[in-house]
Amino acid sequence: MGLTMEKQYAEYFSNNSNDFQEKLLSEAGNVREKIEEILLVGNIDLLNNAHKLVMYSIGEQNVSLNEFARMEGVSWAKHNLTLAFKLEWVQAIRRTVWYFLERFDVDSENKPSHENFFELERQVNDRIDQFLNGFFLSYSKFKDDLIKSQQAMVEDLSVPIIPISPKVCVLPLIGKIDLFRSNTIEEKALMEIARLRIQTLVMDLSGIAQMETEVIHHMMRTIDGANMMGCECVITGLRPEIVRTITKLGLTFENKAETKATLQQALEDYLTPTVS
Repeated sequence: MGLTMEKQYAEYFSNNSNDFQEKLLSEAGNVREKIEEILLVGNIDLLNNAHKLVMYSIGEQNVSLNEFARMEGVSWAKHNLTLAFKLEWVQAIRRTVWYFLERFDVDSENKPSHENFFELERQVNDRIDQFLNGFFLSYSKFKDDLIKSQQAMVEDLSVPIIPISPKVCVLPLIGKIDLFRSNTIEEKALMEIARLRIQTLVMDLSGIAQMETEVIHHMMRTIDGANMMGCECVITGLRPEIVRTITKLGLTFENKAETKATLQQALEDYLTPTVS
């Protein structure tokens, strides 16, 4: 499509912006009722953005179109707006664009050749599809990054390693420990041992009511890993149910970790010499 035609189309859509808006709203019945709500929730002006998409679809601004799609995807994801509304809105824009392109030919008595028509069809539809692809990729990336950051925050909260002296840290564990969480505990514990140069890690299990066999084996491997890094492990608060399970498996903390009845006892034993 030539530059002259692009300018003519742009001028035609600009001169008929009110008619375009009315036609667009009639095409997007469900979204029409949500325009003001979306503007309030996400500061997203659907009507103004529709005009931008039309201008991009009939012009040669691929870079601007891609950036526009990216920003739209982020805004839509950030405010948890419904994707179904966005898809309906863009398809309504597509139908309305073609309605006015046809009207342009009628009003201007323009009779495009088959070649020109199919070139126009490819350009307009390809660019609207390009916008949709960019929008959904940006939307998905934002959501994926958000989920990862939330997961990381949850993992940090589920493995709270608390320094109580330059050499001693406490890892209080509460709630259910499944295989996924035990993997997280191992990874976080070993990383923090290296980062903080922990010499003694007190693992308090008083908040754990039971452990599955796989988790117990994994805990043993975590203790082995800590020992290999020069960190002594101290286990406190073991409940009778867990002790019975460990002994049934033929396992023991002997030569692996010290055990104390309570966290308080461990802190008294390991901190009193430091204070004095």
